[in-house]
Amino acid sequence: MIFSVRNPTTRSFDAGRACVQLEGVSKSYGATKAVVGLTVTIGQGEFFSLLGPSGCGKTTILRLIAGLERPENGTVSIGGETVASSETWVLPEKRGIGIVFQDYALFPHMSVAHNIAFGLKGFRKEQVGNRVEELLALTGLSSLAKRYPHELSGGQRQRVALARSLAPRPRVILLDEPFSNLDAALREELRKETKRILKEQGATTILVTHDQEEAFSLSDRVGVLRDGKLEQLGSPVDIYHRPHCRFVANFVGKADFIEGTVEGRTVHCAFGSFPLTSLQNPVSKQVELMVRPDDVGFFPDATGQAIITEVRFFGASVQYQLQLEDGRIIHAIRPSAEILPVGSRVNIKVDASQVVVFPKD
Repeated sequence: MIFSVRNPTTRSFDAGRACVQLEGVSKSYGATKAVVGLTVTIGQGEFFSLLGPSGCGKTTILRLIAGLERPENGTVSIGGETVASSETWVLPEKRGIGIVFQDYALFPHMSVAHNIAFGLKGFRKEQVGNRVEELLALTGLSSLAKRYPHELSGGQRQRVALARSLAPRPRVILLDEPFSNLDAALREELRKETKRILKEQGATTILVTHDQEEAFSLSDRVGVLRDGKLEQLGSPVDIYHRPHCRFVANFVGKADFIEGTVEGRTVHCAFGSFPLTSLQNPVSKQVELMVRPDDVGFFPDATGQAIITEVRFFGASVQYQLQLEDGRIIHAIRPSAEILPVGSRVNIKVDASQVVVFPKD
């Protein structure tokens, strides 16, 4: 249950046309349940991310879609065609899938152009040449066509792998944490380039990642996984500002949880009182309020209800740790133009529209 939040981002994919569907899909490895009853539909042209910690089942789902694993239960469909069920099995090479692996998996003895052309077997020579030239231009690799993988940077190798996966015009592109081996600055640049390339090609894309920033910056929708189960599915804005449970709230960003009490249509807590909206219907009087640091403001006040106990400088922003009068801790992230020192007493102002209320566990 939540208070109202900011408007979700506009989606550019065709939500009305399903490209990939998983219905009741399960997969186990011995006693370990990797995927449990997963049902999800991914739209045509959508950039969809599966987000979660290591071991939550992300890569297994990718392998089930690609045909590298068989589901024990449920069905997998691509473009309206069932490719895996108890009665049906379509081979991986017949599914129209392109995959970009974490280590790129390029052929070291082949040039950039030949790596890209590898997936175009059966095409006429002229078609292969035209498609390779098109993808070299699209990925900014035209001047590197004759180089070999060992002569390329990590970012260039990533673009070659992406171009190769796009070459046969697959129905779906699967990205298995393709940016994890890159340094931070290059990772951000390649994310933007990858999204541009995939959107220009109209590709339906499924990314698996444990990186919240990566999923949010690239995706139309995000599915958050825990122990093989889908905890929440929605736009990045919904996932961040409207988490359905504490696991999602904690996994997709820093949050503080403050105990509160509901009286009538008002929630009372250590830093103030908030009116409940028509969306709010707490199941108990004892609740917890989730507050994001970016929704906490404060101003100096000698009689304020909190003291700054820690200051962490991050360049453009500063993170403050604030101790309330009852000893509870809350965090705030503010611009670094003016920095208050440790020991300053302040009054807290929280953006009530962004506070999320959970029943106390």
